[in-house]
Formats: sequence, structure tokens, C-alpha cells
Amino acid sequence: MAVKVVAKNRKAHFEYFLLERFEAGISLQGSEIKSIRAGQISLAESYVDVYEHEAWLVNAHIAPYDPASRMNHDPKRPRRLLLHKREIRELWESVRQKGVTVIPVQMYLKDGRAKLEIAIARGKKLFDKRHEIAKRDQEREIAREQQRR
Repeated sequence: MAVKVVAKNRKAHFEYFLLERFEAGISLQGSEIKSIRAGQISLAESYVDVYEHEAWLVNAHIAPYDPASRMNHDPKRPRRLLLHKREIRELWESVRQKGVTVIPVQMYLKDGRAKLEIAIARGKKLFDKRHEIAKRDQEREIAREQQRR
């Protein structure tokens, strides 16, 4: 079961508290999977929209695949996520709460198929982010001290 991480949403851990994670398949066109395998994807400003018993990945940028020429895809089109009904229902129930959203955390290839790790997330406040930065700086200082010894 070989897993190759293709893209990560780096700001996800900094901007949100990740409450619960899910693995979702993703419905793609041929030129999209080739671009993903080449690492031409950005999850930076993307999010997951849940409505009508379906989940959609919105605003993820998958670069056009040059050899596909005129048969290429729209880079920012919404893409359907493949989840079980109970998972979609759970996402829907959580999104209805105030301050909770669903965001993509990372995309990876698992046994040749593109998978998306999504998470139910609650936004952090400014003081939470400051606390995170201070904690990271403290850990960095401890690591430097250990290297000197």
C-alpha cells in the first residue's frame, strides 16, 4: 500500500483546529489525474462544500496538462468527492454549526488512485495563532540547545 503525498494544505494546521478527518476519493478527468501525478496541484484556498447529499471540492487548482492540448480541463472546476452516505451526513451535521467548516488537508496517491484527506475544522482566533507561534519558537530553541551539547 504505497502512499505518495502530492499536495498539502500548509495553512490548515495554523488557521484551524482539525476536529475529525476523513479519506475521500475524488472524481477526476484523465488530464487532471496526470497533472496530479506530476504534482501540479494547489489546495491553498480550497474548501469542501456539502449539499444535496454530495460533497464537492471547490477552488482547488489543478494545472492544465500540456500534452492533453485541446482536451484539457478547467483548472478550478468543482470536483465531486466520493464518500459514504453516513460520512456525508456527518459532514453536513457538523457544517451546520457556527464556525465549523470542512477543509482539504492533503492529497495523496494510494495504490494509483488520488485520495483527499479532508477534516472538519473550527477556525482559530488570533490569540490561538500567537500561542502556536510561541510554542513553535520554544521548541526550536530547545532543539538548538540540544544540538550545542
